[in-house]
Amino acid sequence: MIMEVAGPTMRKPSFIDLEPPSPPTVKCSRVSSACPVFRRRRNQPAALHLSRQRCHYNSSCSQSMNGCHLEQLWDTAGRGLAAVQTVETRTLPAAITPALALDTLNSAIHDLEANPPASSSSSGIIRMQVPITQQIEAIEWLYAQNHLLPRCFFSGRSHSKDDGTTNLILNGNGNGLHTPAQQNLVSVAGVGSAVLFTHSHPFSYNHWKSIKRFLSPKCPLIRAYGAIRFDARANVSSEWEAFGSFYFIIPQVELDELEGSSMLAVTIAWDNDLSCTFPQAIRSLRTTMSQISSFVGKLRKEVSRTYIVSNNHTPNKATWDRGVSRALNIINTSTSPLLKVVLARSTRVVTMDDIDPINWLASLQVEGKDAYQFCLQPPDAPTFIGNTPEQLFHRKGLGISSEALAGTRARGGSTALDLQIELDLLSRFCVLKHSAQYDILSALHPTPAVCGFPEEEARSLISETEVFDRGMYAGPVGWFGGGESEFAVGIRSALVNKGLDVLIYAGTGIVEGSDPSLEWEELELKTSQFTKLLRLEVPSRPKVPNLRRMV
Repeated sequence: MIMEVAGPTMRKPSFIDLEPPSPPTVKCSRVSSACPVFRRRRNQPAALHLSRQRCHYNSSCSQSMNGCHLEQLWDTAGRGLAAVQTVETRTLPAAITPALALDTLNSAIHDLEANPPASSSSSGIIRMQVPITQQIEAIEWLYAQNHLLPRCFFSGRSHSKDDGTTNLILNGNGNGLHTPAQQNLVSVAGVGSAVLFTHSHPFSYNHWKSIKRFLSPKCPLIRAYGAIRFDARANVSSEWEAFGSFYFIIPQVELDELEGSSMLAVTIAWDNDLSCTFPQAIRSLRTTMSQISSFVGKLRKEVSRTYIVSNNHTPNKATWDRGVSRALNIINTSTSPLLKVVLARSTRVVTMDDIDPINWLASLQVEGKDAYQFCLQPPDAPTFIGNTPEQLFHRKGLGISSEALAGTRARGGSTALDLQIELDLLSRFCVLKHSAQYDILSALHPTPAVCGFPEEEARSLISETEVFDRGMYAGPVGWFGGGESEFAVGIRSALVNKGLDVLIYAGTGIVEGSDPSLEWEELELKTSQFTKLLRLEVPSRPKVPNLRRMV
């Protein structure tokens, strides 16, 4: 259940859960084929486990290419763990190709294993990065690693002064970089997980604290990339099960695309108190590195054209019309506070050929230069991709920008009262500006653009009307960093299943005067952003010759 935070004058449902949830099922994993369950020590957090192997008590183990897997970092009394002892970034000499950068990183991993840090017997996270003098597109690098999971991708919008791009300053730290450089970070692709954060419980303050202990402003590119469900209270459908209520990873290996250059990096994390030791983390990283492809070819940014076999909507047109009409009846009722509700549709598209989600995302990237592109895929799960134009927020230090803030108050009886009301509205933003990143996220999600207004009434109607699971569609998608975070709203998105089918999501706002048929046409337009890259005519059946005439 999601906690509802109530005050004297307001009641706002959110994914906030101030109390620690009940302990999760204890999981474990080891690099070896044996997979015993670790017994928790007294007052020890429930689970941090290594991959490749994972098990649930006595259930069979399944293969996974994760590093340390973190589910919960506090005990049943709610005591959280302190920040890891070491958070460090090491910049190595620049390379001219991805292959040479890979060689440099493999040598650095060998040296790190031979000369472990002083904190190797406790906890830490170390990122080692090699600048590459040529610009490698992150999405092309990710396409070359298509056999490695989990994987993630995040690309900002076209650059402006405050669009969320990181002004990256590479400072020498005695590890071989001679000249500082300043460049904008364009996009990031990552595979494997140095640390994985996921749970079936709603994303809470304690979960955010668990992520934060691995982050530091001193290491701005150690980040946790991921997404959160639109509504953690909704029932989870099978296609979204692997994502949990939230899913964030600090990648083991990542390619950072910069303006004019790029950077290949590895991250290793360990915590002995949680049965994730430094030697185990080294072995897991070596396994991932042995599968990294250094050849990055040019990606055709267009999807191979294929036939659409079927195209089924949930809800169908008749059910949609009834749902919109019911929403309008509620909105038009004088006693109802509801002014707007955003209703969505899921479209299952079945094609004759497999669709590669990375190739599809690259095609969308060409179409959406002023949008965020993202990709998130756990092991043995569908791929969540999107091309969203909507920013939720970007925070860097005490500066915050958002396109999700809106407020309305009745006019005062005088100019002085109007000014006071204006200050009251602005003060909401100022409070957020000095809040923790988690507070900002929970205050802004869900936005009226994807839920409606007032929020509680809109949420309730959505849950009563929609018969499919939104999953992470319309939820926050982005990353947490030590001194900076950025999230977009996961609209204009799709879930690409293994096989021949895709789920495409779209929504539209219902307000007084809305027409069900016109809103349906808007859904078709939004869905066509994806389907127009695929659609071909259904192949015609070959003509059968008239045998009688031939006789």
